[in-house]
Amino acid sequence: MDAQIYRGIFMINMQKLKNECPFCRGAFNVTLGEHIRSQHGEREFKQAVLKAKEIGISDPEIGTLFGITFRQLEEIITEAYGINISTLKKPKKIRYWEPNNFREETTTVWSFKQRGNWTTHDGRYRGNWSPYIPRNIILKYSKPGDVVLDYFVGGGTTAVEAKLLGRKCIAKDINPACVGLTLENLNFTPPKTPFTSSIYEPDVSVGDARDLSYISDNSIDLICAHPPYAGIINYSSNVDGDLSKLSIENFLKEMRKVANESYRVLKPGRKCAILIGDTRKHKHVIPIGFQTINAFLEAGFKLKELVIKRQHNCKTTGFWYEKSTKYNFLLLAHEYLPIFEKTPISVPSLIREEVSDYGIVLTILEKHLLEKIDELETTTIWIFPERDFEERLDKNVIDRYSNGDGYSTITFVSHAERDLKFTKRNEQEGNGLLFIKSPFLNNNPSWSNIEYYLKKIKNILGQRLHNISKGGFLVVQTQDVRIDGYIEPLAKKVVDVLAHDSLWLKEVVVVTQEGTNSNIQNSVDYLKITHQYLLVYDVKK
Repeated sequence: MDAQIYRGIFMINMQKLKNECPFCRGAFNVTLGEHIRSQHGEREFKQAVLKAKEIGISDPEIGTLFGITFRQLEEIITEAYGINISTLKKPKKIRYWEPNNFREETTTVWSFKQRGNWTTHDGRYRGNWSPYIPRNIILKYSKPGDVVLDYFVGGGTTAVEAKLLGRKCIAKDINPACVGLTLENLNFTPPKTPFTSSIYEPDVSVGDARDLSYISDNSIDLICAHPPYAGIINYSSNVDGDLSKLSIENFLKEMRKVANESYRVLKPGRKCAILIGDTRKHKHVIPIGFQTINAFLEAGFKLKELVIKRQHNCKTTGFWYEKSTKYNFLLLAHEYLPIFEKTPISVPSLIREEVSDYGIVLTILEKHLLEKIDELETTTIWIFPERDFEERLDKNVIDRYSNGDGYSTITFVSHAERDLKFTKRNEQEGNGLLFIKSPFLNNNPSWSNIEYYLKKIKNILGQRLHNISKGGFLVVQTQDVRIDGYIEPLAKKVVDVLAHDSLWLKEVVVVTQEGTNSNIQNSVDYLKITHQYLLVYDVKK
């Protein structure tokens, strides 16, 4: 039967035979999938799909041949193999042991055009992260012989990097098939390098990230993990406790348990890095990234860095450009890599200065004179040249979100060390857009500045929301800042502050300048913050 299926589908793919069934060679007037299901049954249908996948027929062509969606194809593969993998072929032999021309990242925007395929790294496991990410994290925040924990090991990317870099590794996953794939990918002996004077075989086994009771308190040097994203990709078919099958609410509830266990097992002063992304529902973003950061902060962690990881598989021209502009949505093109720290025992808690409401409000009626741009940005990563960065940013915001109904701009500026002001521009009634800009955040703001800023944004919302036309938008331009060595995630905090029945978060956009990473020397202590955010809200009335 398998040989017959193989030959039939191979002929359909390679010779484009006209509607000939691989089982009975009979002709039919429906899709191949419908014919096999009706004449031969569900089991044979799934066998045919898997054979098509095995011989290398592309996913879109499988969808056309069998009348199934990409998600249905994933479900058939996951049910058969116990794991969600993109290709059923075995990986090729090892060609090289490390990335070419590797340099550690020095800024808060990480971008890898090629995911990396040295050693046994490959893209078979759906959604696995680029090996450049754990390589950077392991090199920055651990030393040879340290213990690295990954409790969502998936296909073993972190475990492979730990072995290559001379670190001990505890690698766990709740899915036994993931453990098998990880062990397969660890079946190598690396050559001697400065990192591998001692080679440590990772400890790989089935385990639940929510229960690390087998690990002692304060015993792990680094946590480096990439959890699933609440139902975006299903990673197993029948594994109890698989977080990828949960609703967003239940996913976040379980991630709080993961955060608490992470805090318990990590040594004081050491780091915990988690890659997490957002999702969409009803054409609006669900900020799973910010909500996950909250879970780890509530567990007791401090935020040492907040990295933006750029995705490169987003189409921005042709079909997608037309859809983006017609329906006013952006393709999700970024993920968050918060790097948390368990506060060292020797470091006293920080005492904040008293909060004084010393803001001064100036009103300046000045209309922006902006020419309309030819093409709008269509993903959630906007990259502009330094020379006209703010102008291009403003034009994209105003052209996309003002709806031709006018706009008002409020700008927070800092004129003195203890003096935060904001100006109002082009103030009108019934605008399609209220745009709040925050350039003062570039100038090392104090705790008082930050708390006044968040308070004032909330007040502005209460006072001016009625001025925005029905169906209009509120856009807040903001950025993370570093105070006393830790990151204040202001985009997350603004989202927390703007919880309002009349506002619906539509987009979280990351904005950065061209070429910043290549021009910055490596910093021993911190990454240079090179990104800002645009928080885009629908105004419901």
